[in-house]
Amino acid sequence: MSSKSLTSSKETPYFICSVIISVFIYLIAALSLIGIVIALVIFALILLSNAIMLGSVRGNGVRVSAQQFPDIYDRVVDLAGKMELEKVPDIFVLHSEGAFNAFATRFFGRNMVIIYSEVFELAREQGEKELDFIIAHELAHIKRRHVWKSMLVMPAAFVPFLSQAYSRACEYTCDREAAYYIQDGVAAKRALTILGIGKGLYKEVNDFAYLEQIHSESNAAVWVAELLSTH
Repeated sequence: MSSKSLTSSKETPYFICSVIISVFIYLIAALSLIGIVIALVIFALILLSNAIMLGSVRGNGVRVSAQQFPDIYDRVVDLAGKMELEKVPDIFVLHSEGAFNAFATRFFGRNMVIIYSEVFELAREQGEKELDFIIAHELAHIKRRHVWKSMLVMPAAFVPFLSQAYSRACEYTCDREAAYYIQDGVAAKRALTILGIGKGLYKEVNDFAYLEQIHSESNAAVWVAELLSTH
């Protein structure tokens, strides 16, 4: 895998379609005073909800730094350097109440990565490379400005399935980026398996049977569920 072939083939076409549709909706809104007011109100509500969410993270989460979990911080700095990020984003660990996830976000020019505690515990259970994959995946979102782009093309969400398809393409791209930068395909595969079944059972999963399940469980309902899924 080379660095030039990391972008999902569907990401750019979906993004272009989303931009065209969003610009069209923006222009329509700009022609109407009511449309402008509605757009500003929606934008303000989004900013407010995002600010509250990030405030909760900063108030309740634990920030990873040179003084707090320094070994993890060093790996984040190393990955950020390899991925040529201009600045190392703020990293917070948040109690997840059993949920298994991580996500990247951005607010007023500051990038953040939030890692749920269940994911973070992998670093203490011989899952260092798997955690590296998950961190690199979120850093890839920041590198490719996916958060900002998603805000830009938000009006395209009115088109059925388009925003979900664009989101899935971005996820595929970030999976490729993460696998490339950690240079460990086995760990990347295990990390994705962890997201499917959890950190306790993933080592017992039969990879070949899991792959075969993709074909044996394929039907119309699964296809529709994927169309409605952002990941």
